[in-house]
Amino acid sequence: IFITSYADEMQTARGYALGAVDYILSPVVPQVLRSKVQVFVQLFAMQRQIKRQGDARAELMAADAARRAAEQNDRRSEFLSNASRVLGRSVEGAVGAAELAELVVPRLASIAVVLLADANGAPEDVRIAASDARRSQAAPARRIDIAGVAPALMRVLRRAMDSGRAVVLDAQGRAGLDATAFGFEAAEPLPLRCVIAVPLLAGERVLGALLAADQTLACDDPKDASAVGLLELDRALLDDLGGRAASAFENMRLYASLQTEIVERRTAEHELREASRRKDEFLAMLSHELRNPLAPIRTALEVIRRIEPANPKFTWASDIMVRQLRQMTRLIEELLDVARISQGKIALQRERVDLNAVIAQSVETAQPFIDARHQTLTVTRPAEPVWLQGDPARLAQIVSNLLHNAAKYSEQGSAIELAAEPQAGGALLRVRDDGIGIDAALLPRIFDLFTQGGRGLDRSQGGLGVGLTLARRLAEMHGGSLDAASAGTGQGSLFTLRLPSLATDRPVESPAAPSPQAPAQPVRRILVVDDNRDAARSVATFFELVGHEVQTAADGEQALEVAAGFDPEVVVLDIGLPLLDGYQVARRLREAPATRDSLLLALTGYGQAEDRERAVKAGFDHHFVKPADPGALLSCINAWGPARQAGDPLESIHGQAH
Repeated sequence: IFITSYADEMQTARGYALGAVDYILSPVVPQVLRSKVQVFVQLFAMQRQIKRQGDARAELMAADAARRAAEQNDRRSEFLSNASRVLGRSVEGAVGAAELAELVVPRLASIAVVLLADANGAPEDVRIAASDARRSQAAPARRIDIAGVAPALMRVLRRAMDSGRAVVLDAQGRAGLDATAFGFEAAEPLPLRCVIAVPLLAGERVLGALLAADQTLACDDPKDASAVGLLELDRALLDDLGGRAASAFENMRLYASLQTEIVERRTAEHELREASRRKDEFLAMLSHELRNPLAPIRTALEVIRRIEPANPKFTWASDIMVRQLRQMTRLIEELLDVARISQGKIALQRERVDLNAVIAQSVETAQPFIDARHQTLTVTRPAEPVWLQGDPARLAQIVSNLLHNAAKYSEQGSAIELAAEPQAGGALLRVRDDGIGIDAALLPRIFDLFTQGGRGLDRSQGGLGVGLTLARRLAEMHGGSLDAASAGTGQGSLFTLRLPSLATDRPVESPAAPSPQAPAQPVRRILVVDDNRDAARSVATFFELVGHEVQTAADGEQALEVAAGFDPEVVVLDIGLPLLDGYQVARRLREAPATRDSLLLALTGYGQAEDRERAVKAGFDHHFVKPADPGALLSCINAWGPARQAGDPLESIHGQAH
């Protein structure tokens, strides 16, 4: 406010030009000056308030923009997070492709097309979803036949896949993508204003492409900054969505591959188990079928030996047949034992036994084979008894198998050593030979089933490759172990058997009573039942040679008919009979008054533990496995008479295995 005595217009204009708001001429009237100052101060205050309000409005606008951006970012993050959840719950690519298309429509675009490629990059599956321009709820995504995909649409998808980058079509590029390209009727209005295709990449692997088309975005107008910004935002969102979808599809592919591998592995394991089961069943059936023809051979051979003329060559020939028959029987027993162990059907008959007794029985079994090869066996036994808790027959089988193996793979005239000694809490047996040795490549598998060393034309050792397998498994069933060692081919072998032992105190044994002189055996009426007529006739002939009265039957019903008129005191009965099996015949014989107390002997090729149990329940007194020793059958019959006469209950000898 200028206070001046100049009142001309030039001075007034100059003052206003310098920023004055008013002029007061001298002399100043205080009231006028006060009112003018008050007015201008109020005006300045109003202007400052208006300015502050403008700044606040700008801040509010900026804050609102930031809030909207944050909300949009939250919605974007929520959308992507939900997309990951939706795609992550799928394990099939076709389902995931449909869900991806439904995620895009109508949230991001009016139309979505998902193309999946196979491992070679060839189109494999196409899914499409669409809604109207108002972005209403879209129908579920549908599948398009690969052959029916329009060439223009396929070119866009392939461009994104081949380049590995997003493809944005201009107006000219969109011209070829009309309604028919997406499989819609031509009359349906679909003016496209924006088309973006992004590749689905998992690392460098191209899994497919995602195409989004919209009817509302004017993305080809570079002058429209808001449209460009919106396009870039959607494009960035599509890029992120494509990346997450690619990860989900890669996981689906890996999961499918893993599932296929698991199925293949389970199938292979099932096939192996089935093959193992069929192998065990085959071995058991093979052993049974081989026993049947061996039984009459053994019995007929025994008959021949009892009536043979005094001719050294005849004796020599029969001895050969006996030895070879025993060898064949041993091989069959080994096959069956392996099958039993594999099926868990071997039960050890444990008792207290001296290691020296086991060694003596083993040497007795293997000595004929060793002598036949002109080999020398040196045995070193413990000076004091070493007591074991085990099955004597199975323990002797382990050691005899080792001796057979040593003799079989050693030169004729060579030496074999068997040494046994006690150890702390156990017993140690070593079988050493100077034979062909074990190759280093074969040594880790020497105890595998059917594994054998190499054979040459000059070395026919024979055998089935089950003896060592059986020996180790029996040793482990006794709580022990069996190991092999060899310096290599031609360096011999060493097998070490370890068994747990009991305390060294020997049980008090009662003095053996003098054996009474065996009385003359009475003539028995014996019925032999076997559907193998040679087997039945050979057993009958053997019993007839020692004076018994014998009749035969070929099936279960015939056996009952013969028994009804013959009243047999002893029945030697096969199990696998036609019409009525041996178990049924035994039960019927026990029900008949004439045969209720007869001696029933099962003579069968079925020799497993459950077979013996069934025989006991059916009423058999003894269970013999083919080919049984005819002498053992005769001894059982001879022992039966005195036992019955002495009043011993018959049940006391039921089920004993011979």
